[in-house]
Amino acid sequence: MYVQQTANYNNSHLPAVLRTFALSLGIAFAGTMAGVFVPPAMFLPLVFLEIGMLVFAFIIRRKKAMSYSFLFAFTFISGLTTYPIVSHYLTTIGPEPVLLALATTATVFTGLAIYATTTKRDLTFLGGMLMAALLALIAISIFNLIWPLSSSGMLAFSFIGVLVFSGYVLFDFNRMKQYGVTAEQVPLMALNLYLDFVNLFINILRIFGILGSRD
Repeated sequence: MYVQQTANYNNSHLPAVLRTFALSLGIAFAGTMAGVFVPPAMFLPLVFLEIGMLVFAFIIRRKKAMSYSFLFAFTFISGLTTYPIVSHYLTTIGPEPVLLALATTATVFTGLAIYATTTKRDLTFLGGMLMAALLALIAISIFNLIWPLSSSGMLAFSFIGVLVFSGYVLFDFNRMKQYGVTAEQVPLMALNLYLDFVNLFINILRIFGILGSRD
């Protein structure tokens, strides 16, 4: 009974996670809009800064709570580094497919979130498999920098990315349902959802871009 009451109490912070996640998306959008003013030479240092902040967040997550200021600074920088990607596809395939990719991402994300928080199944067993798949995606991304994938290879890579980050949406929402969220965990959980959403969007956008370029 005590464990159940604790879980219910922790679940009361789920709306705070969703509000913080929504605010993070808004801040990232502002960063993407501000990206037009960033000199091209600055984007690579910003990517390294973004990666460094992610590594830092991963290291400290079990030792201390993440601050809201860190979360919002990260999402703004992430928005800046997303600008060249969005700008590229706006130029190559036009605004309508980009907006469609965003709408598709929102629809898929919402549907998976609803399922993960309403199902009686415990989906946290997905964690290990998803981490292995994510590491494989990272390895392929590094390989792609040295030996670029073909259009078909990149399309397959993007579809796998959609599956992996869809799995992470299920995992993260279901984990919050199963184990609850403390007030201190709210920024970290919001960061997880933000990363799920953005990576899902980028992979869906890449699919639309590849298919659109073949027309």
